[in-house]
Amino acid sequence: MGYIERQLGSALRKKVEPDDVFQETSAEAVRSLSGAAITERDPFGWLCQIAERKIIDLHRRFFDAQKRDAGREVPLSAPSAGGETQNAGLINMLVASMTTPSQAFSRNAREERLFEAIATLPADQREALRLRYIENLPSKQIAERLGKTDAAVRVMLTRSLKKLQDLLGDEGAPSRP
Repeated sequence: MGYIERQLGSALRKKVEPDDVFQETSAEAVRSLSGAAITERDPFGWLCQIAERKIIDLHRRFFDAQKRDAGREVPLSAPSAGGETQNAGLINMLVASMTTPSQAFSRNAREERLFEAIATLPADQREALRLRYIENLPSKQIAERLGKTDAAVRVMLTRSLKKLQDLLGDEGAPSRP
């Protein structure tokens, strides 16, 4: 029980009692007792290993599933009739994806800098970025709306993002692990 209580994090402890983990560990140990060669191993270490696997499974069940929960997703802002607010979703998405926390010293300054960089792009490039990253349209639909080929739109999007990265300097470079 002491080992289990030390291994449970505070977030997991809110969802699961240490006694429940102990009970699952005990049941698993009894089930696998006939196939386990505990004479070669330390029984306490073997039980701790089972408990650790149970804790990892619980953590995955409660927390990894929530990361993929569609109900927790936040949609990008819908475009408005015009003005600066229509670029808000694109700005937020690009600021988040083009900077790292260590490079980002002020979100407002980054947003302003990104907005100024977007404003320097030609209108068709701004529109293509808006359609792709705010309205989430595929390149084929963007091509239809802009009267261009799909290949031309893909090249334009790539070049537009590259130009934004160049305008923003190191701050706009995507982080690479």
